[in-house]
Amino acid sequence: MTKEEAGLREELEAQLRFEMLLTEISTGFINIAHDQVDNAIQDAQRRVCESLDIDRSTLWQIFRGNPGACLLTHIHQPPGSPASTKHMNAADYFPWSLEKILAGEVVTIARLSDLPTEAGRDQETWRSYGTKSTLLIPLSVAGTVVGALSFAIMNDERDWPEMMVRRLQLVAQVFANALSRKKSKEELLNAFSEIQQLKERLEAENIYLREDIKKVHNFDKIIGQSDGMRYVLYRVEQVAGTDATVLILGETGTGKEVIAHAIHSRSLRKDHPMVTVNCAALPANLIESELFGREKGAFTGAHARQVGRFEVADMGTFFLDEIGELPLELQSKLLRVIQEGEFERLGSPHTIKVNVRIIASTSRDLKNEIKKGCFREDLYYRLNVFPLTIPPLRKRSDDIPLLVDHFVKKFSRKMGKEIKTIRKETMKALQDYSWPGNVRELEHVVERAMITSQGSVLRLAEKVDGGKAHADNIDSLSISDVEREHILMVMAKTGWRIEGNKGAAALLDMNPSTLRSRMQKLGISRSDQNSNL
Repeated sequence: MTKEEAGLREELEAQLRFEMLLTEISTGFINIAHDQVDNAIQDAQRRVCESLDIDRSTLWQIFRGNPGACLLTHIHQPPGSPASTKHMNAADYFPWSLEKILAGEVVTIARLSDLPTEAGRDQETWRSYGTKSTLLIPLSVAGTVVGALSFAIMNDERDWPEMMVRRLQLVAQVFANALSRKKSKEELLNAFSEIQQLKERLEAENIYLREDIKKVHNFDKIIGQSDGMRYVLYRVEQVAGTDATVLILGETGTGKEVIAHAIHSRSLRKDHPMVTVNCAALPANLIESELFGREKGAFTGAHARQVGRFEVADMGTFFLDEIGELPLELQSKLLRVIQEGEFERLGSPHTIKVNVRIIASTSRDLKNEIKKGCFREDLYYRLNVFPLTIPPLRKRSDDIPLLVDHFVKKFSRKMGKEIKTIRKETMKALQDYSWPGNVRELEHVVERAMITSQGSVLRLAEKVDGGKAHADNIDSLSISDVEREHILMVMAKTGWRIEGNKGAAALLDMNPSTLRSRMQKLGISRSDQNSNL
């Protein structure tokens, strides 16, 4: 065998080996998982370079979301080569070559000295990397250029035979198709993740809205013509159309949540949810995950991811009832939501942005809580942008006839009774009573009267006169005495359990904090559990 024949045979064997390598690379990408594509590309770059005695290979991708960006994403190079920064932009280092690539042209450079004058920046970059010869091939999918694959020789100048270029174009096409499938898979997974998050959010929103619908508000609408209530409604109209934070002040039972709903329903956010959280009703160890959400495994017992109520309220209104009960350690996190509109779920480092309008309410004296160190002063001033005070029922006795009429009609529909008459002395007794429980207490009194009344005349189940009892028998007990006995009876029935679905607060249709407050005012304690009811 002559020297020429031996050389030809060696060349044919090299071509055959490379053809086999192309086959292996092509078949290797057929069923590859999307998260393995990047590693497979870099491994293929290495094998191609070793097979053809090429020093360096880089892959650049065009990201349509970043106009003008063609970024370095994959690289194979020998040890000790000048460092290349991933995500460097080809437009900054190879503007002439990038223009050719975007036009769909293959760029073959045997010698840098062959480059035209306008390729000066490209030439400068290649010299800094020690490149003597280079080949750039467009990556295209469905006729659209999506990037470039380059090969470089560092030790000497070399021509790029047409046969080799065609084979490397096949490699480039395999890479382009693999990256396209990877992108499609990732977009599909991202879309599925977004759908899943929306599903979770909608499910959470539906749960919260169903809970909200189940709540029995003191009124179906705001009822009152007294000067005090007229001023409250005037203030509601003033602030409703803005995004200002509102702090609703007032004694328990005055209808703070009803006013919050009135503000929301008149706001620009009325088509989005109003989410309500009673800070006193949630256990301290769960309130953070309820407000801000949690990731699976965030703490013992967190078996699934939970969307927080702030996320549900995005673009809507968030009503924090009894804000004075919020634990001090969570007040800084709430302050950040109000100031920056962002927070993190429990167990997650990722920041979530929300756009919510905050309405808060309290029956506590927050300034006094600040002095005691139980409430942050900076949070108070953030909440107190637009204070709105609801007068207690004893200061708007003119509204009592309207309220009584409303409750009589409400319970008449529920009970199938028809009350046509409310005697003057009955109404006067109701107007003279001090109503420490405010509108909620009045509603309960009317409900009990509806239950016990026979015929068409409303008769009170208990005698009221300024809140004082007149006799020891049940017919002349004051409302406070009757309420005390009723609470004791319910507490005994629930085994002195206040919270939970079967707790006394649920049976009495009261917030746990309100029930505790009422028990304290009425002097009810566990020592009364053996009382004769």
